Amino acid sequence: MGPTASGKTDLAIDLVEAVNGELISVDSALVYRGLDIGSAKPDYPHHLIDIRDPSEPYNVADFVRDADRAVADIIARGRTPILVGGTMLYFKAFLEGLSPMPESEPNMRAAIETEADLLGWPALHAQLEAVDPITAANIHPNHSSRITRALEVYRLSGTPLSQWQQQSQERVAPTQQYCVSQFALAPFDRAVLHERIERRFELMLDQGFIEEVKALRARGDLHADLPAIRAVGYRQVWQYLGGEFDLQACIDRGVAATRQLAKRQLTWLRKWPNLFWIYTDAHGNLVEHFESEVTMGAKKPSDLILNCLKLPQ
Repeated sequence: MGPTASGKTDLAIDLVEAVNGELISVDSALVYRGLDIGSAKPDYPHHLIDIRDPSEPYNVADFVRDADRAVADIIARGRTPILVGGTMLYFKAFLEGLSPMPESEPNMRAAIETEADLLGWPALHAQLEAVDPITAANIHPNHSSRITRALEVYRLSGTPLSQWQQQSQERVAPTQQYCVSQFALAPFDRAVLHERIERRFELMLDQGFIEEVKALRARGDLHADLPAIRAVGYRQVWQYLGGEFDLQACIDRGVAATRQLAKRQLTWLRKWPNLFWIYTDAHGNLVEHFESEVTMGAKKPSDLILNCLKLPQ
């Protein structure tokens, strides 16, 4: 696990051969075909990449189902599943189950309320009806608080409120079936992460990110409320192509949104139980902030993980 641009994918690829592993992507954007440049889609084979058209929403319940199958299949073939990504809600639901549903997020609620001020609550009720008709049928078009919560849950997780409420708790958690080791990778200096985010966004533009989103818009069947288009970076370029602001504002907003994503990811991880942190410098080398039997002899992050895996569980 780790914030965006922390080097998670490169680390996971380093581990594959050493542990006879296969990679499973835990990323809500990488599931979509055609979202390649802006999602920093890796070339190395992963399970759960390019499995859904961007017109078809993919949610946390879908991920748990697909990840369970991938893990069981990999283990049945005598190999080790390595889950890698930054969609923390997916990780949490996979490890702990789908309940409880996402907690309220003040910035999301404020955005919904601002939208309601512009369009009116009946318009937002119509949006809810499009993504969660079961919940919408039980809410009056002017019931602001219930509409807000239902849209908030959907926009945070990609899963309708009605589906959260219907989830069964019969699934056996992976921690009860397998030996699970959890690691978080992050630059020791937050400024390094911010610099990487800015540099990567500029590289994406050089690689044709805007043209990629132009092609998505040209399809005609995609819109700004789809989870694929709401992905960080894609939303800002989509708005730029729609004439909402100029290119420099697009870059500034895209970088700012990515930094905010990284901040949210780190907030999740700071509260995460049973997590071993791996800190790196600007060059991706280990920052030796403590000494122990785990760190001794480790030259790079993958060495540190392999040392951990050798210890009694």
